[in-house]
Amino acid sequence: MGGSHSREDLDLSDSDSEDAESRASDNSDYGTPTPASASSKLASGGGAAATPTSIDAINRHLRQLHLKYNEPISPNPSPGPTPTPSANPTAFNAVKLYLHIGGSSPAAKWIISDRLAAASFVRTGDDEDDDAPARGPWCLVVGSKIRARVGPELQLKTFPAQRRVDFVADGVWALKFLHADGFGDFCAKYHSCMFENSYGVAATEEGRAKVFGKDFAAWARPEDGDESIWEDATDGFSPGPKGSPMPPQTPVLKSVLEDLHEFEEPVEEGSGIKSLALGALDNSFLVGDKGIEVVRNFEHGIHGKGMSVKFSGGSTNFSTPKKALLMRAETNMLLMSPATDGKPHAKGVHQFDIETGKVVSEWKFEKDGADINMRDITNDSKGAQLDPSESTFLGLDDNRLCRWDMRDRRGIVQNLASATESPVLQWTQGHQFSRGTNFQCFASTGDGSIVVGSLDGKIRLYSKSSMRMAKTAFPGLGSPITHVDVTYDGKWILGTTDTYLILICTIFIDKDGKEKNGFSGRMGNRIAAPRLLKLNPLDSHLAGANNRFREGRFSWVTENGKQERHLVATVGKYSVVWNFLQVKNSHHECYQYQEGLKSCYCYKVIPKDESIVASRFMHDRYLVSDSPEAPLVVATPMKVTSFSISSRH
Repeated sequence: MGGSHSREDLDLSDSDSEDAESRASDNSDYGTPTPASASSKLASGGGAAATPTSIDAINRHLRQLHLKYNEPISPNPSPGPTPTPSANPTAFNAVKLYLHIGGSSPAAKWIISDRLAAASFVRTGDDEDDDAPARGPWCLVVGSKIRARVGPELQLKTFPAQRRVDFVADGVWALKFLHADGFGDFCAKYHSCMFENSYGVAATEEGRAKVFGKDFAAWARPEDGDESIWEDATDGFSPGPKGSPMPPQTPVLKSVLEDLHEFEEPVEEGSGIKSLALGALDNSFLVGDKGIEVVRNFEHGIHGKGMSVKFSGGSTNFSTPKKALLMRAETNMLLMSPATDGKPHAKGVHQFDIETGKVVSEWKFEKDGADINMRDITNDSKGAQLDPSESTFLGLDDNRLCRWDMRDRRGIVQNLASATESPVLQWTQGHQFSRGTNFQCFASTGDGSIVVGSLDGKIRLYSKSSMRMAKTAFPGLGSPITHVDVTYDGKWILGTTDTYLILICTIFIDKDGKEKNGFSGRMGNRIAAPRLLKLNPLDSHLAGANNRFREGRFSWVTENGKQERHLVATVGKYSVVWNFLQVKNSHHECYQYQEGLKSCYCYKVIPKDESIVASRFMHDRYLVSDSPEAPLVVATPMKVTSFSISSRH
């Protein structure tokens, strides 16, 4: 079991020979430097101040002479000529540039790449010989070595106590600002450039109002928003100290950190796992290139060689499914294969009978006599796969949201054995939007409400009774939503983008003082700012070439009154776990000194040797007595690994 290999809280040494001091450290289980430890890390490798004494003295003396200084970075970007990078140590934007080398090896360290450089923000095209003002995206320029577009892919993280900024740009870099004012100006300019690059409007009050509107003012300026929803988050598993909803590290976290036990099992050679269908009952299923392998569920994870069904030959000749959906008390599975390579849309689904090990039928998607495509399918509700009589499921396409029924129009189960052609699924409920929704993914709550993520980053909430009009529509943050999950009670939503997860609370108090969620009523302006879950820049870089966030999920419960405990996502070669309670805790040290939307960097990394296909917690029924969580299953193309958590604590 790998630890969280966060190597950010380390001494940015001025001497390459100080290898012992500049090597990466791993003092914290969750890799976030505390303010106390952060302030003790100095640019010079020793002493009591982050800025060298000689520079401070020279700076004070020069300022007394009233010399003309370079203008500081403006808090709000505006088009104009390219600022001339300055190597003047008295300039506000003077920095020392560090590069991280050695990856995750014991010899990993930071080295000085440029002892004195200028950090500036310029527009693409500013350096071209053209009288017209440049209108390209904003870029971060550091000396002559770095020029990178300002965006979430930088994975930029600030350390105010150290006047330090880390980011990814064909490597992992760190800036140490020589002056506190320069650090503050840099952060303000960065947020303004990020906003303008994301939304195409300036980061003014008018621009923010245009993007977020009055109902989402807390998203535009989180520091002015209502934090009561987050501050009310309490630890339902263990009491916290007075004055804080929970301790900095709960027993739940400590168990995940210290007591994971790994069980690894290779899959059939050449099968190549493509997706994982976890069952809540006796079996789970590995869907690969050649077919489906059935494995057994145990309290310590999944393993064992069971039945194997091949896709090729006879009536089961179809491409590898991209989606496997369990239903009818997990005795049947719907397999959805893309109709065209490279595109996710399918013209129908194959029904696989698990008890007989055969594909019994191919269903077509059809509406008003015309064939249509679907991008995704999911169960009617969070626990619907356990219902033995389930005959309906949800479907999603770019501009469609609907419910399909496997019975005929009279509600009678269609006779598959006597059918001479593919049976047709009945469109029983839904809406076909005219255009512009660009739906990408969806999920259902315990009562059947639906959350949908879109290409423009919006997240829409639909009640179980209507798919025509969203009760609530959360604005996008500039990145497409590629996956979405929701808690069983519908109170929390987890959206996945390529570079971060977004956690949204749907709870609000209506005008009568009653607690509701955004699926059942319009939230109006009573909406709290979301939390972002990110990797620190070094972990993001070390996760591998395919280091996009994928399929962020809550742990799995299907009963009222039970609460999800952890969040998990796949990032390249990493499976990353967050403690749900810690993320919700407003007093958590991670959120101190942050500006804008708060980002949580406290997580547990589980590294693998190859890119991970899926990471999911098993159903809550496999949570053993006194254990903080059900086993975590991590699948790579050639192996499936279960991590069980010891109950000895």
